Amino acid sequence: MQTLLPSWWPTVLSDDWRHGGFGLYIHWPFCEAKCPYCDFNSYVSPSVDTGTLETALMSDLDRHAELMPARLFNSILFGGRTPSLMPPALVERLISRALQHWTPANNIEITLEANPSSVEAARFAGFRAAGVNRVSVGIQALNNPDLKRLGRLHSVNEATAALKVANLNFDRVSFDLIYARQNQSLEQWQSELSAAIDLSNGHLSLYQLTIEPGTAFGYRAEAGRLQGLPNEDLAADMFDLTNETCAAAGLEPYEISNYSCSGLESIHNIIYWRGGDYIGIGPGAHGRLTLGGERLATQTALSPSAWLDRVSLSSSGTVKSETLSKTDHANELIMMGLRMRGGISRSRIQAVSGQAIQIPKHLVDLGFIEVCEDWVRATEAGRPLLNQLVQALMY
Repeated sequence: MQTLLPSWWPTVLSDDWRHGGFGLYIHWPFCEAKCPYCDFNSYVSPSVDTGTLETALMSDLDRHAELMPARLFNSILFGGRTPSLMPPALVERLISRALQHWTPANNIEITLEANPSSVEAARFAGFRAAGVNRVSVGIQALNNPDLKRLGRLHSVNEATAALKVANLNFDRVSFDLIYARQNQSLEQWQSELSAAIDLSNGHLSLYQLTIEPGTAFGYRAEAGRLQGLPNEDLAADMFDLTNETCAAAGLEPYEISNYSCSGLESIHNIIYWRGGDYIGIGPGAHGRLTLGGERLATQTALSPSAWLDRVSLSSSGTVKSETLSKTDHANELIMMGLRMRGGISRSRIQAVSGQAIQIPKHLVDLGFIEVCEDWVRATEAGRPLLNQLVQALMY
């Protein structure tokens, strides 16, 4: 079968990260309340020593710049729990320092995640002045009883007001919703999704509720106290409805849970899904770095105090830096890349792993996977079975 690849397609293993690009993730672990479904590294704290944190974050940035100089810089994401609680002046100084170290792409994306309960017009204006050009708002539901059940501190009115403020300050605004919630019917999700599309500005992140071990919801489920969750058939119907409704509104599912008008896709998240390099700094941040021809999986200390201690000792909060084997690297590319509608490149997977990827014929015959020249992707029928497809393709 003929392979048609663009002329810029990296062929050297040490340059494989260029398929996805290069970004920076800054994890802000503090929030106002812990949501019962959340398994992120987060801490509820009445006060935060931002000066000490700033010094440590700058130190970690500088150290990574020494390791990875002279790269084209595609994105920054201020994520974690509630980065919108950060002082805009701190955000500005971190952006400025990063842009001193690396050359920004012409379309560099600088995203800040926000919760409606912490949104104020003056703060958003400050983030815009700091250099943020995209915000992602964690709304999660558009009815008050479910917001309360999800542990959210805002109301629907506060959420819609936050979106108005965001749209006044930023050209690119996204927000998150969780569906397949307790006692949610297909008709209710249709109504809520239609309302979300009316409120959207070209990008939505729509996630099925997942019950994670170790969360409050996880403990309740183990005790049989989490009632009303949809069965598999209803959850599948909700997924199909989500895709059909978004597509009809011009929001294409470029990734399994992300829907966008053309040109408004999340650059930073695409770095993850396409296997690019990204630095992770801040307590509990993960990263993927290519250094000396090796692919490294990095992780920083989880708690803010442990992370600060680590940075003070070594100028870096990293506590784990694991070299991925060729097989692990290829499997990660399959696991992340198959989430995207465009799928994965067979020649790239072979270049990384040293062996051709095997495509189970029965999955093609059943219409769950399609092969088009160099690309392998999940079909519309296969996307609800993504986890199974990934397992079937991995080495």
